[in-house]
Amino acid sequence: MKKLLLLLGCILSLYANDIKIVESKYGVSQTIHNIKEIVTSKGFGVFGIINHKGNAGMVGMEMPEAKVILFGNPKAGTKLMQEDILTALDLPIRVLVYRDSASSVKVAYRDLSTLKKDFKLSNDKQLEAMDKGLGAIIAKATK
Repeated sequence: MKKLLLLLGCILSLYANDIKIVESKYGVSQTIHNIKEIVTSKGFGVFGIINHKGNAGMVGMEMPEAKVILFGNPKAGTKLMQEDILTALDLPIRVLVYRDSASSVKVAYRDLSTLKKDFKLSNDKQLEAMDKGLGAIIAKATK
């Protein structure tokens, strides 16, 4: 388990400038539920929830609670993919909700405004609006 956490830490450190982390006052499942409720009320699609701890358990391994929710607005995402199809590597939006080593629940997500540096995108206003909207969703889901 320590090796898995170390690997996760190394991977996150590669993207440290692009990752925002917020503490949630709720448990992992409740935070995921809150995000799902908020995004569906806005008309976004929820494309999946990945239970990493559950998957680890299926192969006889243990790890702290960790779930990823994938969601998005196909209209906004399609506009970005029309500019650069490679943005599909980061879309739909992925939000990780996990229990850290101190048993705090954290929410980690990519700063969407940084997609411009990785892809050939010109619409700064759309990226900033998407990032601001994502931040508002996370704030509401965690408070």
